[in-house]
Amino acid sequence: MDPQTLSMTQEIDFSLVALFARATLTVQLVMISLILASFWSWGIIVQKHIRYRRARAEAEHFESAFWSGEPLDELYDQIGPAPATSPQRVFAAGMTEWRRSHRADGNLIPGAVARIDRSMDVAIGKESRDLTQGLTFLASVGSASPFIGLFGTVWGIKHAFEEIALAQSTNLAVVAPGIAEALLATGLGLLAAIPATIFYNKLTDDSDEIISGYEAFADEFNTILSRQLDAT
Repeated sequence: MDPQTLSMTQEIDFSLVALFARATLTVQLVMISLILASFWSWGIIVQKHIRYRRARAEAEHFESAFWSGEPLDELYDQIGPAPATSPQRVFAAGMTEWRRSHRADGNLIPGAVARIDRSMDVAIGKESRDLTQGLTFLASVGSASPFIGLFGTVWGIKHAFEEIALAQSTNLAVVAPGIAEALLATGLGLLAAIPATIFYNKLTDDSDEIISGYEAFADEFNTILSRQLDAT
């Protein structure tokens, strides 16, 4: 390499801040959007991790109380009209419909089991929407960020070639800064996309597991009520 070219290259600042500062406005906007998307993704990831851990603990605590042998009416009265946790809300939805299905003479209105099942399904659906809220954003970041970063790279390389044409020189000191700035956009796109994709898959599996637990409990609860109905 030409000594003069080598000296000029060594004087160029290739730090991330310098690369961002030298980039065009379009590429800077791309980088900023990717950085914000990455921070937002990590916020969702941390929040969901805490939420799912709490949901598992709540389910374990409620199932211990449910299978303790305590009468279901007493357990329902203890929970009260405003259940605090997801399993309690699913249980309360079924018990509320169970009590509403009794006539004044103590007999059940026909179709009670089907109505209880629908009520619990509605409650599970609400809890499912709460658990999965935000996961769509992770999926969007995981799929779109590489392309957004690639757009920034293409735009940056276009600008680099324009600079080369104006300088009428292809030595490394002219070419390297523009290419480095352009590739930084792709790097940021991958930095945002990879964690979002990995944790989207993991969190989706975690939410499906928790929701499956609610559905299994609803089936067991319906079985208990059906057994009581058959016994009467």
